[in-house]
Amino acid sequence: MKRALLVLSVLTIVVGCGPVPTPEPTATPTPVPPPPTPTPRPTSTPLPTPTPQPTDTPVPTKEETTAEAETPTPTPTAPPLPPVTDEMIEIPAGPFIMGSDTGDPEDAPAHDVDLPAFEIDKFEVTNADFAAFVEATGYASDAEKLGKKSWRDSFGDGMENHPVVRVTWNDAVAYCAWLDKRLPTEAEWEKAARGTEGLSFPWGNEWDPSKANVKATGLRSTVAVGSFGAGASPYGVEDMAGNVGEWTADWYRPYPGNTVGDAYYGEKCRVIRGGGWFDNEPQATTFTRNCADPDQTAIDELGFRCVGSR
Repeated sequence: MKRALLVLSVLTIVVGCGPVPTPEPTATPTPVPPPPTPTPRPTSTPLPTPTPQPTDTPVPTKEETTAEAETPTPTPTAPPLPPVTDEMIEIPAGPFIMGSDTGDPEDAPAHDVDLPAFEIDKFEVTNADFAAFVEATGYASDAEKLGKKSWRDSFGDGMENHPVVRVTWNDAVAYCAWLDKRLPTEAEWEKAARGTEGLSFPWGNEWDPSKANVKATGLRSTVAVGSFGAGASPYGVEDMAGNVGEWTADWYRPYPGNTVGDAYYGEKCRVIRGGGWFDNEPQATTFTRNCADPDQTAIDELGFRCVGSR
């Protein structure tokens, strides 16, 4: 079964069955001014006051606490990145296998999906990226407007190239629009992660925690994007398993042909993919589906990446 993440900052990521959480009041979104034409790329990013590492780590389930202890792995060294990690990878047009008949009920059935070509960010959006956006636009995140822990609280000294976290779906949409991009659809995300051979993980079909920042890797926090190059997808897209889970554009709905009910299907939650640094093998597969409230969920193992607008 999937691990339901316990949200201590804003709301709970919901997975599978369970009572629908009561959302907190949502403040009126701050209008986001459009980027100048042509869009300049920021050349410097002011660093916020160093803050401690995230502390609202999801509580392990009983199953997780009885698992064998993992051996911590030294933090890998990532290559330096520009202030805005704008590198994109083209995913060619054509069909791929989406979903799985071996995962949880909501992951089924496996089915063919044919997509046009698109471009996706090679890396997850970083703290420095999001800071550049905020500096240029004056944007205030949903968590900040609600008086909750925000992306600034997880942006410690030396973490410029770590993925930004504590951002809602709305925050992610606003950032992508600033660069004339958008969030990937669930299908686009999955094709970029697993290729056309239906891989269970971006690197293949065998679980290998040395190729992703997951719970078994032992790091217990985000790391700089691109730190696990050996775990890249068939197209070269990095961190599609682990580091942080990622928002997608789609509402959480059943796949065609899926007759298993779920209380969260419909226009309640947006789909999250990829698993984060505190997740185990089942959550890190290329086909596992999770979801969360788009207006309020902003936790320390959830971020995003963009695709080119069309």
